Amino acid sequence: AELDTACALALEHNLASLAVSPWLVKPAARLLTRSAVRVTAMIGYPHGGQVPAVKAFEASKAIENGATQIDFVLNAGALVSGDDEAALDDMLAVIEMAHSAMALCGVIFPATALDDELLRRACRLAVRAGADYAVTSPGEERAAETVDLVGFLHRAVGEQLEVKAAGHFTDLDQVSRAVAAGAAQLSTSFSTALAADVAAWLAAPRAPSPSLADVGAAAG
Repeated sequence: AELDTACALALEHNLASLAVSPWLVKPAARLLTRSAVRVTAMIGYPHGGQVPAVKAFEASKAIENGATQIDFVLNAGALVSGDDEAALDDMLAVIEMAHSAMALCGVIFPATALDDELLRRACRLAVRAGADYAVTSPGEERAAETVDLVGFLHRAVGEQLEVKAAGHFTDLDQVSRAVAAGAAQLSTSFSTALAADVAAWLAAPRAPSPSLADVGAAAG
């Protein structure tokens, strides 16, 4: 029932994507067929410690089932241990597989487990691996924390990667702050009221340039 509601919301407001757990990819793709809404599969949850081949296989099955976008958790343990090559190999396994299937691919940073220097290293590795964007976190942070992370990552990656803000956004002010901080995409548990507010904001004569198609939702 939650998936049905989320898909209806995504279709009604022409959202960029709906992010789901791998087991929900196939029914989500069926509900969103013939629409422009992408199905994003969340891979490597919750800790990102799976071996690269497992993550790549999980992502490949998601794409086979209809996902056109992959968000995966990096191997933070390897990064914290100083094994940047292992962290890079982990990213490459998923990103190269996704790109070979013409799917977008973003790296999720478990930001609460990483200090500033580790986040900078993660950004450099994501750029080297050819990611399409960096995701601030698995989406557990409050809006204010997420906005701070957006600003940090945007400064760290410059124009080399887009930044996706993932967190608990509940009102338009929080969304506008994330966009102002440098978010090119935004992922949250979207509500009808928030979708309507964002649509009105973007339609205003002095609204910033992003479109509602840069806003995603999450379910399951």
